[in-house]
Amino acid sequence: MDAVNKDALLRAAIAHLEAEAETLRSAAEATRAGATHEESRPENDKDTRGLEASYLARGQAKRVEETLEAITRLRFLDLRDFDANDEIDLGALVSVLVDDAPRTYFLVPAGGGLEVEGAILLNPASPVGRALLGKCAGDEFELKLAGRVRVHEVVAIR
Repeated sequence: MDAVNKDALLRAAIAHLEAEAETLRSAAEATRAGATHEESRPENDKDTRGLEASYLARGQAKRVEETLEAITRLRFLDLRDFDANDEIDLGALVSVLVDDAPRTYFLVPAGGGLEVEGAILLNPASPVGRALLGKCAGDEFELKLAGRVRVHEVVAIR
């Protein structure tokens, strides 16, 4: 786990989300343009193409906003160093054995689910993130995921 740098992880996650936001923004603009194009005007009172396209554009615009909010939350994440006696909290880089398989988790306020530089970003609201909060190095716990109980052992915290 020493080779993993939290600053680099955070930068990589932000870069990934920025690229995603740009892709989402382009898609939302294209959908909005299609929704307002004259070919989307209803031909009769049962034709809902334009309405459906506007709903889709609104949903895509909301995803752009959520992604930009995630970027902002990551930019303001405090990356303090944790030691072996500290409890896991936001900003912790955690080495865990899951059924004896090594995993590295990075607890972040947003962007959970991304995998960057060998670490999986976890939001504290996720089942694994919620279970890790407050644990210390050496702690073990069981967590049922996808119908299967898995044993988690916290190996190290940074």
